[in-house]
Amino acid sequence: MWTWIKRIGGLLALAVVVVVGLALTKADTFAVERRISIKAAPDAIYPLLADFQQFGKWSPWEHLDPAMTRSFSGPASGEGSVYVWKGNSEVGEGRMEIKRAEPPTKVLIKLDFIEPFASQNMAEYTLSPKGAETEMVWRMTGPMPFVSKVMSVFVSMDAMIGPDFERGLAKLKKVVEGA
Repeated sequence: MWTWIKRIGGLLALAVVVVVGLALTKADTFAVERRISIKAAPDAIYPLLADFQQFGKWSPWEHLDPAMTRSFSGPASGEGSVYVWKGNSEVGEGRMEIKRAEPPTKVLIKLDFIEPFASQNMAEYTLSPKGAETEMVWRMTGPMPFVSKVMSVFVSMDAMIGPDFERGLAKLKKVVEGA
């Protein structure tokens, strides 16, 4: 009986060592990026990005908690505009602030998550005209503390967040193109 317990304990210890070892090989930062082409000029898209009151029209998270509370402060749009939310476990709690706005091509947002995990990241929307269309890039970057590195052994940040970005970009495209 003790032999089996020792073997199981040894296997568990080995598994922990392997996971920690793999976590230590992970980068100190992450980046998730998705892009889409929208049949519109940057001028038609930019207001939906630089005004947090428009965020609900295309956000991939807004529908996850109908009871989510939201508050807005600062300017109505552009630099200094703030959006604060608090919702269920699917949307968590956090704050976004537009740190830089370059109409009609770029919005840089400081993103502070409070719940379910505290983290500080940056999100950036970039609009590039390509003939009759605009390529929009949604990028998020941030630090990877050790706990995040351990989690990323099992699932990457790209796999966790990327599908949300894809849903949001598809919704934005429908809003802008009127589909």
